[in-house]
Amino acid sequence: MVRPAGDEPRGVALHAVQRARDGAACFFCDADRVAYLEALRELAARGGCAVHAYVLMGNHVHLLATSARPRGVSQLLAALAGRHARRLAASRASEVEPWTEALDVSPVHQRRHLLACMRYIETNPVRARMVARPESYRWSSFAANALGRDDPLVAPHPYYYALGRDPAARRAAYLGSFAARMGQ
Repeated sequence: MVRPAGDEPRGVALHAVQRARDGAACFFCDADRVAYLEALRELAARGGCAVHAYVLMGNHVHLLATSARPRGVSQLLAALAGRHARRLAASRASEVEPWTEALDVSPVHQRRHLLACMRYIETNPVRARMVARPESYRWSSFAANALGRDDPLVAPHPYYYALGRDPAARRAAYLGSFAARMGQ
């Protein structure tokens, strides 16, 4: 089982990375990813966590989230890890814990760092050469944050809201920040 990180302030955006044990897979099919996202949405709402960005990779997960409770993000990920492990055990007849013991959680305070962290998370599949462009990867928050697609899991951060007066202006500014950093 994943152990929550040490001191974790409430109300601060946190970049959390949860990795599969020994680089193994933590998702084996689309149904695994759908179930994980549904559980994430449910547990985040129940635990008072706002998820601002996410990506589900084959052997790890990145989240940018803010909790209204101390240690809320770590507790969210611990509960999520347990639920996902039980689901995999039931569907794959395996009792092996898919996650490593360590959970990497880092605070993200400044606006430029928060927006850069969102881009980092959402371009992870591009850097991994899984897709050529972030909008081609279905298992991230990019479509919600940059393209305005409905994603009930994503709760925009106040720094994201500060990008523009209306949703179209925010999306354009956010998407423009990708183009500037991806050499387009």
